[in-house]
Amino acid sequence: MTDTSPDAVEERQGSPVRRVILAILGIQVGMAAVLAGSDLIGAIPRLLTGPDAPALDAPVAPGDQVRRFRPQDLPGRERVTPDQQTPIPDPGDMPARLRFTAEGETALVTGDIAPGDSTRFAEWLEGADGVTAIRLHSPGGSVDDALAIGVAIREAELDTIMEAGDICLSACPYILAGGVARSADAEAVVGVHQHYFGENTALPAFLAVEDIQRGQADVMAHLDAMGVDVRVMQHALSTPPEAIYVLLPEELEDYALTTPPPEVEG
Repeated sequence: MTDTSPDAVEERQGSPVRRVILAILGIQVGMAAVLAGSDLIGAIPRLLTGPDAPALDAPVAPGDQVRRFRPQDLPGRERVTPDQQTPIPDPGDMPARLRFTAEGETALVTGDIAPGDSTRFAEWLEGADGVTAIRLHSPGGSVDDALAIGVAIREAELDTIMEAGDICLSACPYILAGGVARSADAEAVVGVHQHYFGENTALPAFLAVEDIQRGQADVMAHLDAMGVDVRVMQHALSTPPEAIYVLLPEELEDYALTTPPPEVEG
């Protein structure tokens, strides 16, 4: 005989509180699945074909500044000097982490910015006697390390420079910002875009929003502390990670990523 007492019925059906909790959990799981599916569906075309933008070596003009960005596919170029053409290191063949090479008073910092490179840079800088400027040629990488390297450069009162053909993309401009004086040749390429924050970059944005917001706050605080106009972030935040927004020379000046040359007394 079936026990029809209230306690027995509730035990078979589950408590009302338990049913409500399970219903809420079911709704949340369903919403997560829908959002994750939307993220994946929206990303598939971009994963297969890339953004609908020209390659990085295509000339830019005001209003036409978004270019495709895959560090392993960045084109090699030639640096034109008055007497010769010399190859610029192909960014796809750059070191997997930053390489520091002193050339007199200027040190070349080149390669991907890997986790832990800020510690390596700080250790290298301690023995870099006579260096007054850091020349950058990097496709970017770890945001946290780029921020720390930028701070180390400012604390050491060094300048940052870029020569014709050099690139400084993704997180690299946060190193550029660290220079006391900052210059970039008109033929250099400086670009920004959205970043991933946190170790698990596979998480859809709606699950990683807290880390993303905290990371963007750190970036904006860094730029402000370095004297760079945080309006530059409007271009970064509106450009997806698989593309890059190339800043024009006048924008670099307007946002103070480059500084005016020193006045010559005469």
